[in-house]
Amino acid sequence: MAWVSLTIDVKEPDSELVQSTLYDFGAAGLEIRDSQNPVMPQVRKPAAGDAIVIGYFESKGDAEEAKAEVLERFLGARATLEDVVERDWSVAWRDQIKSVTVGRLWIGPPWERATAPKGKVCLFIEPKMAFGTGDHPTTSLCLAAVDDFMTGHPGATVLDVGTGTGVLAFAAKKLGAGRTVAVDNDAVAVALAKECAQENGIEGVELSTKALPSLDGVFDLVLANILANTLVELAPLLAPKVKGRLVLAGVLVPQAEEVKAAFVKQGLTHAQDVVQGEWIRLDFTRKP
Repeated sequence: MAWVSLTIDVKEPDSELVQSTLYDFGAAGLEIRDSQNPVMPQVRKPAAGDAIVIGYFESKGDAEEAKAEVLERFLGARATLEDVVERDWSVAWRDQIKSVTVGRLWIGPPWERATAPKGKVCLFIEPKMAFGTGDHPTTSLCLAAVDDFMTGHPGATVLDVGTGTGVLAFAAKKLGAGRTVAVDNDAVAVALAKECAQENGIEGVELSTKALPSLDGVFDLVLANILANTLVELAPLLAPKVKGRLVLAGVLVPQAEEVKAAFVKQGLTHAQDVVQGEWIRLDFTRKP
């Protein structure tokens, strides 16, 4: 079946009315990009204060009528029509999953197993219902920190908070970590991470939904790739688990100062920042 997409750039307060209008003219489905629905990397983002509403129509005539209606009703709206090339979506999504090389590590999907580079520590991550295939900037920033730390601290203990697919914990383990603990409050993520460990032949990583206060001991390296507001909330629980180094990601550059302040308040020393695009990694140490 051939489809037509109608892409509308409109002021965000008008977005819901535009959505309703597209449905009234026969849209079979909508895609919304706005401040409440962040987009994946490489996908066009709306301008500040705007939303992008994309309607998919079976009839080009319906799409053209919807376009005319939107442009007439919503001042400043911009609209474009495009034919949607029919694809086998059961496999086409794979094109969006990219392998990544960070230091000694190579992270990629299982279908690239045969072409994975020799001489790298390889992890094969099946992209399912948990964040963390390695190609997102926040994940690659953390992978670089893991590679760097494990180079100088073989056998180090590692805690990965908000582990998702387990990629950071598994990378640390394959690079020589000792006790490795990975926790996530999402039971589905933990189940998928356990599958991933089996698929990669990784043993000895303690995967669970345990809360931070229930974890025994402190750790040489603590990793938390979570959203900034959650990091701030977790600071009083996360900081006491840090014996040596804390690495935080999931933070946008404008959010960095608030996150830094929360962890400095807990007695940690800010060591460095590493920026990749709009994302920033924050490293802290605990002085002996």
